[in-house]
Amino acid sequence: METGNTFSGSGICLLLVISVVLAKAVDNTEGNTAASEKAIRLSQSLCAGEQEYVHKRKRVVLESLSSLGINCTTDSVPHIALLASGGGQRAAVGLVGSLYQMEKEHLLDTLLYLGSVSGSTWSMSSIYSDPQWSDSLDTAVSRLSGPGVPLEEALAWLGERAKEEHFSLSDVWGVLTSAGIMKQMDLRRLSDEASRNATNPYPIYSAIEKHCYSHGPIQGKWFEVSPHEAGFTELGLFISTSLLGSTFQNGELLEEKPEMDMVKLQVPGQVDSAAEDYLRVYNALNTLVALTRSTIKDPTALSDLDKLQKILEDRDMLNHNKSVWLESESSEERKSLSGQWSLELLAAVQTWSQSLEDGAFKTHVSLLTKQVLPMIMKWEWGTTGNFLYQYQDSTVPPYLRSTERFHLTDAGLLINVGYPSFLGEKRDIDLIIAPEYSAGNMFETLTLARDYAAEVNKPFPEIDAKILEERDWPKGCYVLKGKEKEPTIVYMPLFNRHNCKDAAEFKAKMEEFSTFQRPYSQEKIEFVLETAKANIKTNKETLLREIKKAVLRRHNKI
Repeated sequence: METGNTFSGSGICLLLVISVVLAKAVDNTEGNTAASEKAIRLSQSLCAGEQEYVHKRKRVVLESLSSLGINCTTDSVPHIALLASGGGQRAAVGLVGSLYQMEKEHLLDTLLYLGSVSGSTWSMSSIYSDPQWSDSLDTAVSRLSGPGVPLEEALAWLGERAKEEHFSLSDVWGVLTSAGIMKQMDLRRLSDEASRNATNPYPIYSAIEKHCYSHGPIQGKWFEVSPHEAGFTELGLFISTSLLGSTFQNGELLEEKPEMDMVKLQVPGQVDSAAEDYLRVYNALNTLVALTRSTIKDPTALSDLDKLQKILEDRDMLNHNKSVWLESESSEERKSLSGQWSLELLAAVQTWSQSLEDGAFKTHVSLLTKQVLPMIMKWEWGTTGNFLYQYQDSTVPPYLRSTERFHLTDAGLLINVGYPSFLGEKRDIDLIIAPEYSAGNMFETLTLARDYAAEVNKPFPEIDAKILEERDWPKGCYVLKGKEKEPTIVYMPLFNRHNCKDAAEFKAKMEEFSTFQRPYSQEKIEFVLETAKANIKTNKETLLREIKKAVLRRHNKI
């Protein structure tokens, strides 16, 4: 393989995409001097660092509103958040397009906060690598079409991670997402943003705790991470982002661990049905082939990849053996069959890799077959040190008090927009701008958020039942009016009546740009970018109107 090869693939087709778990770099020379009983903060209020950042950011917002001809005082600066949904590469590209057009329409600097989930986190974490990204998003847009990351650099990072104790598919996913989709190996830490000068909206990333997601209670499900703090939204228990992943016991810090970088912190969720046991292995291999193909120019290596692709096609067992699968009498039998097919597939890949000629390409493939394929088979994702281990507080779910490590996974499994972190008095949001890039049932993120809010006793605007009847062919913009403590929500589906002539075309577009597929072509990237830009441009007047109302709303709260 040539030295100049790059990860220029623009998509991923693993089963689920996740948002984010983020942490900070530590100076190990400091030892454990930071250990303290107060390492865990119990509060439903903003931490001092976020308060300071938001205070500075309001000056930027005030200047922006003034340039738009909106009269406002320092005290009546509205709390506006843009919350991007998940949706794989569609969401990652769509968010870049939406933010790009927000900047062109002089609306971007009205935002106090920016929140993301799952696929939109890929682009959010990428653009924040530039401390001045809000001034111009041309770089972020051009990167999507750029040459990408040198393959050797991506594999070198993966090789180093493979030496670590907790090496897992989380590391593999991180490098595929960062190098293969966002086309950069971002080695910074989230906490690096804590000292920035508020040029950009304050970022909030979201995840969910896997066990509590499956078994409850709801207070232990939603997890948020900012440059300053990480913790459970409803429990109100937080630690400094610098300590996420470190070792705690009884609420005390025992050992500081080095910070994970932004590459490592892109972690997929998982699915457990028998058919998907095999499909996830098959799809993961297809993804690795597609991304690797996009990085190489050597004819021999391309020919070898063609042979591997043929092996995968010949061993598409669910399609070639449908009758065998359907005749299986029990889930245990299907699971056994799925496991057998997976082993046979991996054995065929191993045989293929051993047949390669010695050289750089075989060396790179060897890393994947020896380190990655076994984890794909086991489907082992990473875990994070649990700062609530043996924490003495009865409000903490028993599971979180009894396990040394917890599993933070894709927040989109619960709600595909980060509403929970922005409801209630803590951030006191006046207006939420919600570009919707989700697949599945339109408006589902709204109804799920409404139900979540009701369960945790937080305000959420009413959803007119008539709106839900338009899910098969939605309008380009809906306004859910907030009253008193409820935020107003401007909801904007990516595909809608402005860009789809009827329900049939809407359905076709959703399928064409589905979440689970091979890497987007450059043509598809451009289409999603332009569609997202057009949605902002089309709805600019609605956004301006609601921003003005948010100013009045904030003024009335004074």
